[in-house]
Amino acid sequence: MKAVRITRIGGPEVVEVQDIAVPSPGPDEVLVRVYTAGVAPWDAIIREGRSEVSPQPPLTLGSDLAGVVERVGDGVTGFRAGDSVYGVTNPQFVGAQAEFAVCKSNMIALKPGVLTDLEAGSAPVIAVTAFQMMFEYAQSKRGDTVLIVGAAGNVGAYAVQMAVSSGITVVAVARQKDEEFLRKLGANVIAHSDGPDAVRELPQVDAILDLVGGETLQQAVTALKQRGKLISVVSQQSLPNRKDVDPVFFYADVTTARLQALNEMFDRGRITARVGSVLPLEDVRRAYEMLAGAPHDRGKIMLRVR
Repeated sequence: MKAVRITRIGGPEVVEVQDIAVPSPGPDEVLVRVYTAGVAPWDAIIREGRSEVSPQPPLTLGSDLAGVVERVGDGVTGFRAGDSVYGVTNPQFVGAQAEFAVCKSNMIALKPGVLTDLEAGSAPVIAVTAFQMMFEYAQSKRGDTVLIVGAAGNVGAYAVQMAVSSGITVVAVARQKDEEFLRKLGANVIAHSDGPDAVRELPQVDAILDLVGGETLQQAVTALKQRGKLISVVSQQSLPNRKDVDPVFFYADVTTARLQALNEMFDRGRITARVGSVLPLEDVRRAYEMLAGAPHDRGKIMLRVR
């Protein structure tokens, strides 16, 4: 089978498409015939050798995917051959960008019927991240006000949709050029992170979801109510220090249960997927160049594998 591989640490130039053997599922694992796979910032972190959880090269890149179950390993009861599924491969976030991938059975779910394979493959990590931030860590509920720093990004857009559809007021911090996009998603208040003092005059909020960090977060934290919740996926070291706030940093944990919660949101139209540039597997190096800053469409960069 064809797979996106690296044999050494480096930039996009180390990414290659190689022919390797089709893997076999072990106990509690599922072999998936991959239709689409995502390309995301954490893939670049792994490629550059900066991941704390992933193995060293040689390895196959990629975590998000959508496809069809080819075979199940011992002990798997929730899936069978022919099921359309989506999710991630494993806690190491590797192995998805290939024609076949082995997935932990507790990290995938049946694909929502309302999503295409491209939409489903784009969603798992970023949508689960938003879900965990909003409902598990911030514990936001109807009537709350939540400030989202980096609201126009892939995770931020899901967070905005989840909040709006749950009766939560959204204060969105993003660049000025993203205002129309955020208005369409339903954001109530928009502050421009690239404007002069734009985030200094904000309403008081019950929680801050941080997807950017840096100076923007340092300014925005003044809007957080006493004993409010500050949740970040950027960096534990750079979180603002407020004696009345216990900031939380976490890594996304994609599970079958969380994906099933997303399924209900997708099926009810509470959230929609946003696919960006789509490339064939053979053009994967260009996808990684897009990830590094080359022009690309808004949304998750995707590989069409089959």
